[in-house]
Amino acid sequence: MDNSKQLEEKRINVIITGTTGMVGSGVLIECLGSQSVEKVLVVGRRSCGVKHEKLTETIHQDFLDFSTIEHQFRGYDACFYCLGVTSLRATEAEYTLVTFDYTIKFAEACLRQSPGMTFCYVSGAGVDSVNQKGLMWVRVKGKTERHLLDMQFKRAYCFRPAFIQPLKGVKPSWEFYKFTDFLYPILKKLPKYVCTTEEVGLAMINAVIKGASVSALESKDIVALAR
Repeated sequence: MDNSKQLEEKRINVIITGTTGMVGSGVLIECLGSQSVEKVLVVGRRSCGVKHEKLTETIHQDFLDFSTIEHQFRGYDACFYCLGVTSLRATEAEYTLVTFDYTIKFAEACLRQSPGMTFCYVSGAGVDSVNQKGLMWVRVKGKTERHLLDMQFKRAYCFRPAFIQPLKGVKPSWEFYKFTDFLYPILKKLPKYVCTTEEVGLAMINAVIKGASVSALESKDIVALAR
């Protein structure tokens, strides 16, 4: 079998959320640039501002109810769920609404329409889906991970990056990132803690096509899977 036919057989259709944020916009760039991705559906509360022949965008405000749009999720191979919110200045109830409730409602809609889907969720370093002690955001993300892994997806993966370096024009999510460009050559020597937006996107694509050996991927696992 020649390489062109192998690539054709591996082409996947993906749904992406959170594309106005740093991680989601980086994942979108990799999906639009990948020969392995045929079609991309972006779902968000505001436009990502990107136009591409592969891309379809649906603006939807109520992330607790997808009944009017979930039919669009049919026939997709994967969801790359990158929607998130900072825990700073948020109450536990506010953080839980976005981090847990929105995520699980979206996952349920995906599962109803595409039960053979692979679901990739952006969590965070230090999260433990078993131990429910510690900081509020760690507990809420751990609870979210546990629910996703218990759902009947073909495969589900929790991405737990620590420091993420934005590449390819991706807008940083925090002001301090403007100071990291000169530090990154040093930081990348610490693969246990560092990956890039490019590596997150490539690792998600490979998780769908090849699978991963673990369900929770730390930074070093993300870097390895991206290769």
